[in-house]
This record gives sequence, structure tokens and C-alpha cells, in this order.
Amino acid sequence: MKKGILITASFVALSLISCKKNESGNKGIVKSDSSEQVILADNGKVDSTIGYNVDVNGKKTIKTDYVYKATDGTLVKVVYNYDPKENNVSITSNKKTFILDKIKSTGSETTYEKDEMKATVKGDSLILHQGDNIIQLVKTKI
Repeated sequence: MKKGILITASFVALSLISCKKNESGNKGIVKSDSSEQVILADNGKVDSTIGYNVDVNGKKTIKTDYVYKATDGTLVKVVYNYDPKENNVSITSNKKTFILDKIKSTGSETTYEKDEMKATVKGDSLILHQGDNIIQLVKTKI
């Protein structure tokens, strides 16, 4: 008799504290449009450094930002802007920002230029040409 009451009480207690499953899903999550372009990282997973559909004055853009390291140890912030009308890169170092426009792109190399400054991006490396100076940068993870 005591076993039956104990089993019944346990069953009732488990029933009361069990989670209520809602089949309609989480109302706080906004469903995304599956037709959007997604950029994958080298490992085949979605690149977490990319801000998809950033709204700037009613226009949708994609921006990515990375930190590069020069051979002398200097850290440089590089932001790639994939705007439908213009593609450019902004390079910030020592409180100075340079914005270079995309000139050409092949499958493995992209070139940006403005005035006497040129940037060539290939894989994880970025090579800056500023006059006679050549600065080599490598993408880093901080």
C-alpha cells in the first residue's frame, strides 16, 4: 500500500514539474529570408565576423571586420564593405583611416586602390603599397 502511494505521488510530482512543450515554437525569434547570400569561412561554416544585412540609410550591405598584424607587431583594423553600389576596404591604424576602392578581383586575389595607396588581399594576407613602402599584414585572431 505504501509503495503504491509512493509511486503515485512520484508520478504526480513528475507530471507537475515537467516542461510544457509548445509546438508553435519560440515567438521571439524572427524568421529570416532564405534567399539571402551567406558567406562561408574557410572551414565551411558561416563566417561569424560578417554583419549580414546591415541597414545604412535604407540600403542593405554586408560588412566584415578583421584585425591584421604587421611584421613589427602593430595591429591594424580592416573593414570590408560589400555594398551593392560600391565595394571598398577601410584600413585603420594609429588613429588614421584609409578607405580604398575595389579595383579588381580574381578568384584568389583582390586589389583595392586610392591615390598612391594600393592594397592586395590574398587569403589571410594583406599587402599595402604606399609610395615606396611595402607593409605586409597577416590576419590574426584576438
